[in-house]
Amino acid sequence: MDFLKKACLSAGLLVVAQAHAADPVELELPPGFEATVFASGLGRARHLVVRGNGDVYVTMRRSKDGKGVIGLRDNDGDGVADLQAAFGHAGGTGVAIYRDYLFFSSDDTVYRMKFADDELVPGGDLEVVVSGFPRQSSHAAKSLAIGADGSLFVNSGAPSNACQKRARSAGSKGQNPCPQLFRGGGIWRFSADRLDQDQVADGQRYVTGIRNSVALAFNDAAGELYFVMHGRDQLDSLWPRFFSADQREELPAEEFHLALEGSDFGWPYTYYDGLKNRRMIGPEYGGNGKKTAPDGKYPDPLVAFPAHWAPNALVFYAGTQFPAEYRGGAFVAFHGSWNRAPGVQRGYQLAFVPMKDGKPSADWRTFADGFMGDRAIRNPAQAKHRPVGLAVGPDGSLYVSDSTGGTVWKISYSTAD
Repeated sequence: MDFLKKACLSAGLLVVAQAHAADPVELELPPGFEATVFASGLGRARHLVVRGNGDVYVTMRRSKDGKGVIGLRDNDGDGVADLQAAFGHAGGTGVAIYRDYLFFSSDDTVYRMKFADDELVPGGDLEVVVSGFPRQSSHAAKSLAIGADGSLFVNSGAPSNACQKRARSAGSKGQNPCPQLFRGGGIWRFSADRLDQDQVADGQRYVTGIRNSVALAFNDAAGELYFVMHGRDQLDSLWPRFFSADQREELPAEEFHLALEGSDFGWPYTYYDGLKNRRMIGPEYGGNGKKTAPDGKYPDPLVAFPAHWAPNALVFYAGTQFPAEYRGGAFVAFHGSWNRAPGVQRGYQLAFVPMKDGKPSADWRTFADGFMGDRAIRNPAQAKHRPVGLAVGPDGSLYVSDSTGGTVWKISYSTAD
């Protein structure tokens, strides 16, 4: 895509005018839906959020010239962003809007900036809301969700696969109790209205027993927090006595849960077998692929999605543009996972879960597919696009970000022929 670059001298930022782009892939959608490219070529995009005026804010996995958030604006109303501005600090994943502030996160800190009237770039100071999260090389993404009462929920993933004494080593037993649950493996609650909070001193461990929940969202209609967890890896290579390569490709499930305060979801001691529809004891803790967890000790998932699809975003549809069957339902973006290799990759799609009264009301189904291009790829690096972020715009359109091609799609519905 060609860009006309203009210097924004007052803020020292790059602002660009963006031309129309052809759709990088032909997405498969239900009848009546259309996907158009709102922006492309952004880089390793992560989560995104849409302001009430239609401006889109995308976090970047790695900062560009020290700036980790990109603001996008469609000035002329043609459905394509024609203004782009980078700002903020560092790279990261989480992003949310609360009152007059844009919140965004690096891997160890949550920041906010106050919006300046209708300007694309927030004009307020860069303020630290929460810091003190441990720095770690895996599962470091700090996804965010904010409730109507100002509760700020932050994912703090566990820096391991199954809390083994020797990480990812065949036959190594798990640590019990797992020390990683003190600072990770759960979701912490803070106040979105306070600055300079610390994870340990000021945070409340809201729920625990979650390996990593990049897909995190507050459901305003239900008044509750939900998440979709990344399941564990390497059952066959770490425990070949109990699991085959074929079993590893299909185990364990990616779990969709309601996050009730104080709940323990079983990681690292258990995993959920979506084929048996049972929670199982992990092999690091005495399991053998057959030993089930005690009934009632840990919640069963609302939905057990297929293994190694890597859920990276969750959003509840509160718009009115889509047909009635979608209203209140949950969309989940699946990023795809290396743990299916060398088998054929799966996932790389958006799933939809119909919801009623805060619970699934029907089976989940594929909503958008075709992101990865070739259906026979065997490595995530071969995927053309990998969905990673979701947001609902003020007009009810669904926005999707991509961490490979840096594309942002806008999915809309029309009854017109």
